[in-house]
Amino acid sequence: MSLRPLTSLSIVATALFAVLGTFTAQAADIKGTVWHIKAVHPEGRLLDVKALDKAGNIYDVKAIERDGNLHMMDVRAFMKGKEVPVKVLVSNDKYEPVKAIGEDGTTYDIKALTPQKKRLDVKGIKRSDNIIHIKAIAADGAFYGIKAFSSEGQLYDVKGVRMQEDKIEATINGVPVAAHIKALPQAPEN
Repeated sequence: MSLRPLTSLSIVATALFAVLGTFTAQAADIKGTVWHIKAVHPEGRLLDVKALDKAGNIYDVKAIERDGNLHMMDVRAFMKGKEVPVKVLVSNDKYEPVKAIGEDGTTYDIKALTPQKKRLDVKGIKRSDNIIHIKAIAADGAFYGIKAFSSEGQLYDVKGVRMQEDKIEATINGVPVAAHIKALPQAPEN
């Protein structure tokens, strides 16, 4: 058995969870284990990924492990005590919008927040068959990976997943959806 060397990302993740502990603020009544969603800066820093409403209120975005299922976890925003789905929306834009969808069909921006209070768009930037690669986009056009972290330091990819051939995967609260956003185990590189 070979051991993998610690990377700067794993060191940052371990330190993050030693400080943060368990998430309870907005998701106290959630059934399942909550994983933190972060954007990974190329220097190893982690940026919060949040949902924002038009008034500037900021809400948590988390992955939920339900019933021990570690194969595919839902990514949700937690807004005023409710779970709100986070999806890739149907669009003809170069990069596909990632939004939370409220019960009334209102869409909420998903952004990565820098320590300098800048808000980076989170978008679907590329497709590989039925997978949409989700990234935060820096002002200089650099892409930052979006990851889910468990309180034990496990790391999963956050991706858009399509299950249908049609352009519209589903309609949620009146909003056409291109893909469901899920936290998935990391695939080995070829």
